[in-house]
Order: sequence, then structure tokens, then C-alpha cells
Amino acid sequence: QVQLVESGGGLVQAGGSLRLSCVASGDTLRVIAMSWYHQAPGKQREFIARVSSGDTTTLADSVKGRFTISRDGAKNTVYLQMNSLKPEDTGIYYCNAMKTPLPGTAYDFWGQGTQVTVST
Repeated sequence: QVQLVESGGGLVQAGGSLRLSCVASGDTLRVIAMSWYHQAPGKQREFIARVSSGDTTTLADSVKGRFTISRDGAKNTVYLQMNSLKPEDTGIYYCNAMKTPLPGTAYDFWGQGTQVTVST
């Protein structure tokens, strides 16, 4: 099992910045990627950003140029730096870890989420 704990959410004005953190603990061996997802009020959860164990990053088009994802392997922590925040960025941000314990298998683990509210 992998436990994920997010932090760093809060209330910010439009145009402002926040940095989210997600700390992974437990059996983190063979976690191949960690990601952030965003769930706006009344909408489905959507992919925002991913960083692989090899530090390859992927960002959703909606956040390119504004958000960056990074990780500190020594601390088992992934970060989401969010700049130029917009009201539509409001919602709950979830951390995800993908683990492949055996070839051909993959499991997802989720954190409890952290609330981000962007005011106009």
C-alpha cells in the first residue's frame, strides 16, 4: 500500500500562486509515476500533471505555461507549482501514485485531496 498526503491548498486571488505538496509513504517501491488531478465543483476529476520516476513530466494543455510538476525522490515528495491562477482552477487537487508491483499489473493510489479556491 502507498499512502499519500497532500498539503498546500488554500485561498488565493486570481493571478496568485500556490505550491502543493504530496508526500508518499508506505511501500513506495515500484511507484513509476506520480500525478496531480483536479476536480472542479460539480465536475469529474481530470488529469493535470504527471512526473515519472525518471523525471519525465507531462502537463495538461490547460495548465501548460502556468503549472509545473517536480519531485524530490529522497523525500518521496511531488510538488505542483501553480502560477497565474484562475477562478476555474478552483477545486480539489488529488495526488495519485501509480505502482507496478509485477509486470503487466498497475495499481492507483489516491490522497484525500487538498482544496484550492481562487477568488476574483
